This record gives sequence, C-alpha cells and structure tokens, in this order.
Amino acid sequence: MTRVLQVLGSSAGGVARHVAQVSAGLADRGYEVVVAGPGGLLEAVVPDGGRGVPVEITDRPSRGDLAAVRRLRGVSARADVVHAHGLRAGALAVLAVGAGRGGPRPRVLVTLHNLPVGGRAVRGIAGVLERVVARGADVVLGVSGDLVVRARRRGARSSERALVPAPPRPEAAPAAATRAAIEGLGERPLLVTVARLAPQKGLDLLCTTAGLLAALPEARRPVWLVAGDGPLEDDLRRWVAEGDLPVRVLGRREDVPDLLAAADVVVSTARWEGQPLWVQEALALGAAVVATDVGGTREVTGDAARLLPAEPTVLAAALLDLLADDGALAELRDRARARAAELPDLRATLEQLERLYAGEGSSRGSS
Repeated sequence: MTRVLQVLGSSAGGVARHVAQVSAGLADRGYEVVVAGPGGLLEAVVPDGGRGVPVEITDRPSRGDLAAVRRLRGVSARADVVHAHGLRAGALAVLAVGAGRGGPRPRVLVTLHNLPVGGRAVRGIAGVLERVVARGADVVLGVSGDLVVRARRRGARSSERALVPAPPRPEAAPAAATRAAIEGLGERPLLVTVARLAPQKGLDLLCTTAGLLAALPEARRPVWLVAGDGPLEDDLRRWVAEGDLPVRVLGRREDVPDLLAAADVVVSTARWEGQPLWVQEALALGAAVVATDVGGTREVTGDAARLLPAEPTVLAAALLDLLADDGALAELRDRARARAAELPDLRATLEQLERLYAGEGSSRGSS
C-alpha cells in the first residue's frame, strides 16, 4: 500500500477543499493517507480511514517554523510520497524531507495554488521560498500556466499544470424565488461576485466599476452582491459606504449556488486567479460570466465567459452592453453549460497524481 502524506497550511476555501477531495479520492483507491496541517482544519480534510497530524503551518514566517519542520520530518519518515499544498507548506515539507536524512527519501510533490502578492518584503520572501520548492521538490504543480512558468524559472526539475477537479454540479433554488427574496431588487439587474475578500480578488476594481454603474437611473442600476469573507471585509464595507455604491457585502454565505443561478451576470474582478472553483460552479449552473483575463481564469472558462482587462471603464461598459442584450446573455449561458461538461473531474485529477506519485511521465516541459 502506497503511503501518502498530504500537507497544507492555514488555508481557507479552495485549497482545503482541494486537499479534502484528493485525500478522499486517494483513500478510495487504496492509498494510506495521512494529512498534516493546522489542527483546526484537519476534521474537514482528513478522509474516512485516514489520519490527521496537527502541524501548525502559518501564512507568515514564525518562530514555530522550526518545530513544524521537525514535526513534518517525523511524520514523513514512513511516507512514500509527500504532497504539499501551497508555497509555505511546500517549502517546509521540502526542508523536512531533505534535512538530516540519509538514504532513500519520499518522493516530494508541491502544488502551488496562489501567486505571491504583497509588498516588496513579502515578494522577496516568497521568491526565496519558490526557489526552495523548485529545487527541492521532485515535481512542482501549478494551478495555472503562469505558476508553472514561474516554477521553471526558479529551477524546477519537473513541472506541469495541476488538474483541479470541478466541484459537483450544485443544486440551486429557482432563480425567481431567490430574486424575490432580495430586498429592493425588483426588476433591476443582479450582479454576483463570490470571493475571499483578499488583495488578489480586485476589490478596489470592483468598487471603482460599481461607482461607474452608480450613475445609472435607479431602474437600470444593478444591485451587486458580494458573498465571502476575508481580511478586507471591513475595508470593503467602508469603501461601499463612503462611495454610496450599489454593492451589498453579504459576508460568508451557504446559499452561493442560489445566488449564482439567480444572477443576470456573475462577475470576477480578480487581479489573479488559479482555477477558481466558484467560477466553475457558475459555469455548471449556466451563468453568464464576465471576468478579468488573469492567471488561470481563461484556462477554466475557455470562450464561455467574456474575459476583459482589469480596467473599470472596460468592465462597466461590457456589463452594460451585456445586460442590454438578451441574446448575448443566452449565448453565454449555453456556452457555460457546455464548458462545464469539459472541465476535469476528480477521476482525471487522481489519474494525474497517481502518475506523478509513481514518477511516470512528468517533464520540465509539460504544462
């Protein structure tokens, strides 16, 4: 039985969901799965029959990093494969497997899920960690093509694009019922954005675009719902209030599929994305999608979305044009459903990982 150690850091949302999906799928295929990560996440990601090992991996360098490396070194001793998710978790896993160990060691894979963002100091630290991962891992996976290119430039011996399985098609309430429950919506257009409220999601771009739409007569002025939480939630609420924007910040919601299905247009204003799961959900629900053409978004949507530069005047104009054209909306919705059927599923993801875990078919040039 192949023993696989999955490692993740303090991650909310997509990364944790991905690890949970992969871990459960591997366990179903007969792998012995151990998940190492922050104790608060383990219950949600450890598969039935698997084992969780608390290792506190934070999103910033800390005094606990040495203890995390030691802990990972011990728990990886019996593993055949160590698969870490995220830059920080990947760097610590590489150091743990390579530190003070002679003889055979586990095969190491690292999946990079995000582009490093922040000031010069943050990007500098990230650059060091990227080199540690690229030169120490057997395979580096990136959730978008630009991350694969970065890994190669940092010296990765083997790199390719990770397959992130599309979530199961969500069930949604009838759109009319959802719209009727939104106070003050009436016949006004409904825009919906789902995002972790963090810098890479382009919340400044969202607000500036909303400000341009605020000048419309009330009957044509969209209501823009933003579902999600994160470190910029208070800032976003302040920006909306100060600008008197037609945006409603909902916080974390459990009815995201209902909102996506009820939207006239689903909008992503991200400055960078990997393979956004919420956009995949929107496609599966047949939503009309307008998104910034960044990161791996195009790799997810293909021609099933209107992809645009991250410029507020361009976004606002495109939204107005689309909302005024029922035929274009219907065409985008048809394309969305067709594209959703083409996206990789969990089976494809597991087949990729099994190949890489076995050391087969990966190369520096694959993407």
